Amino acid sequence: MEQPVAIDSNYTGHIAPGSSAQRRTVDGASIIKISVGPMDNNAYLVQCSSTGLTLLIDAANEADRLIQLVREQAGGTLELIVTTHQHPDHWLALQDVVSAIGASTAAHPLDAEPLPVPPDFDLDDGESIQIGELELEIIHLSGHTPGSVALALTESGGRVHLFTGDSLFPGGVGKTADAEKFASLLADVETKLFGRFGDDTIVYPGHGDDTTLGNERPHLTEWRERGW
Repeated sequence: MEQPVAIDSNYTGHIAPGSSAQRRTVDGASIIKISVGPMDNNAYLVQCSSTGLTLLIDAANEADRLIQLVREQAGGTLELIVTTHQHPDHWLALQDVVSAIGASTAAHPLDAEPLPVPPDFDLDDGESIQIGELELEIIHLSGHTPGSVALALTESGGRVHLFTGDSLFPGGVGKTADAEKFASLLADVETKLFGRFGDDTIVYPGHGDDTTLGNERPHLTEWRERGW
């Protein structure tokens, strides 16, 4: 018999492959962060507190573990799987999770072609997805890949939770292939994230620890000067 997926309710945002997942409870939602695979990929299970409906952000790796997590936390039902971008380390478990659970999938059309499961829904900039009573805004951030997206969940009190894939991390924006793509990504991050959301906004990246926009904002000039 498989062991339950261990979940620590003392949320710090710091996890590692093989460690316990962590749960953060916010107004109207539960956010479970789990690290999977050898590249320390973060997957996030976001659940509406009122309806129990769930969203998985990046079925990155360790399909059995993600399937077990969904079964334990959501009764085996999953409303949607969002893939933040086309790089394989963020979708290696996608096909197996979809086959086991039958969830719909979504990605930005510019990043859809490499995915092993054709998306059921396009993620277009400025539109939103609804999971029960939760609404998450889609934010297109071009540069790390052509169709990278972030998702913004806003609590009723106004605090924002940003799931940024590989576009924004503690210490800088994601890796880009050249100076032009770096300029595109930094401009999008500055305008669409730092230009819109407050310092208390929590950033949940595709790898590693969480951060806040307030922690990162003082370093924007340094990032620009450092370049790609």
